[in-house]
Amino acid sequence: MKIVECVPNFSEGCRMDVVEQILGVIRSVEGVKILDSSSDGSHNRTVVTFVGEPQGVKEAAFLAVEKAMELIDMENHQGEHPRIGAADVIPFVPISGVTMDECVQLARELGQEIGEKLDIPVFLYEEAAVKAERKNLADVRRGEYEGLKESIKQLERCPDFGPAQMHPRAGATAVGVRPPLVAYNINLNTSDLEIAKAIAKTIRGSSGGYPSIKALGVLIEETNTAQVTINVCNFREVSLARVFETVKSEAERFDVSIAGSEIIGLVPMEALLDVASFYLRMDGFQHDQVLEVRVSQG
Repeated sequence: MKIVECVPNFSEGCRMDVVEQILGVIRSVEGVKILDSSSDGSHNRTVVTFVGEPQGVKEAAFLAVEKAMELIDMENHQGEHPRIGAADVIPFVPISGVTMDECVQLARELGQEIGEKLDIPVFLYEEAAVKAERKNLADVRRGEYEGLKESIKQLERCPDFGPAQMHPRAGATAVGVRPPLVAYNINLNTSDLEIAKAIAKTIRGSSGGYPSIKALGVLIEETNTAQVTINVCNFREVSLARVFETVKSEAERFDVSIAGSEIIGLVPMEALLDVASFYLRMDGFQHDQVLEVRVSQG
């Protein structure tokens, strides 16, 4: 059985009735199962994780984009997280019996459908990108919703599908394919946003840090807390423990400590086992020593 994961991010994290309607259309597709939904008011963003066979997952993703277009008006949207549209990003992740190339085909089919049927401009990113300069999602999001309204008219920012202008309510959408990603936030014991930005610059690949790390410094207004918000794009290359220790070390340079951290959405068990192995300093530890892993192996 072919299993694909889809992890769309929607620009709504406050109005839970809107979130529930988006989840409802995803649930309506036979064979598709929602594994997780996480909403953040400060980021004003909801991350949904669902799985199923490729065509069912693609159908659910399209319906979710259509519903987000109906319910979210980007002209009135504010939040800490970078975004370009109501259905901001839609990544596909190969899970079982399906290749990365098959997911790329799926993503491009979805992108074309969104562009043609909903008149929403679509940018392909990461493994689905057809232009090298669009592999990095941060480059696609450059200028965010407000800036893209003008720059999308430029030839180099022309979308891969759909009109070369923002949808009046839904903005634009990025559709891509990637390996499993861990969305990981680290809160600092300070309200100084510049410290969080400096740490994010140190660890992210685009600034000379870890190649598979994307990071930004943001201020969580609800708690007046500076946060380093991180995408760990390859936890096998850079473990969560390594990211945590680096942020901790950098924070100490500013006489700041870590208040706590959080994982948004789902995380591969392997990533957490790596953390346990790191901090417990276990020699020769194998993942199949975990009881639940051994049971699942039969």
